[in-house]
Amino acid sequence: MSLAACSTADPPDPTLGWTPERLYAEAKDELGSGNWDAAIKLLQKLEARYPFGLWAQQAQLDIAWAHFKDGERAQSLAAIDRFMKLHPNHPSLDYALYLKGLVNFNEQQGLLATLGSQDLSERDQAAARESFDAFRELATRFPESKYTPDATARMKYLVNAMASGQVHVARYYYRRGAYVAAANRAQEVVRQYQQAPAVEEALYILVRSYDKLGLPTMRDDAERVLRRNFPDSALLSQGLPEDDRRWWQIWR
Repeated sequence: MSLAACSTADPPDPTLGWTPERLYAEAKDELGSGNWDAAIKLLQKLEARYPFGLWAQQAQLDIAWAHFKDGERAQSLAAIDRFMKLHPNHPSLDYALYLKGLVNFNEQQGLLATLGSQDLSERDQAAARESFDAFRELATRFPESKYTPDATARMKYLVNAMASGQVHVARYYYRRGAYVAAANRAQEVVRQYQQAPAVEEALYILVRSYDKLGLPTMRDDAERVLRRNFPDSALLSQGLPEDDRRWWQIWR
């Protein structure tokens, strides 16, 4: 019986007795090697054994980063939110906000430089909104942070992506004959995202939707705004065509 008990016992933890310095150094090595799961386990041990002070705080941030790199978005966000709740005045709060924005920004793949081949406009935009809000809070509270310039650049991209998403929905409604819904969604783009390139097509959808709804005054008003703000628009290069197929060819 005693031999059986020995055979089923857990092996001793080789990290027992390690100093926080050694635990963190080993965790950093695992992070550097991309061994996210091993790094997380070491960081969790570090936080559990030394729960007070700078070691635990740094471990919490690194756990959030490791989950992010491991593709565990929900766990990364949970770790970030926990850190921000426990340490609302921490010197690295700007980094936590930046990481929160980055996790949502990179919901599926890559950095900003790789986004030319992506189309975020046709996906659910909840993550884009959460990313934008985190970056905006960072830029507002920590304008001098080293992370703020990159956050600001990403915010500009997100504004365009969210506006394009709304236009995509408006176009969907229009093509199915839901002209009121199309006009409402296009109006939202014009109102909320005035500087976004997608405003051009939003105004055009307004023109077409109002025309389909038999509202000539509103149609003409929208057309005047479109011509004034986008005089070189491809949609206006040969007037406002009656055939919707030209529109699809321009914007597909």
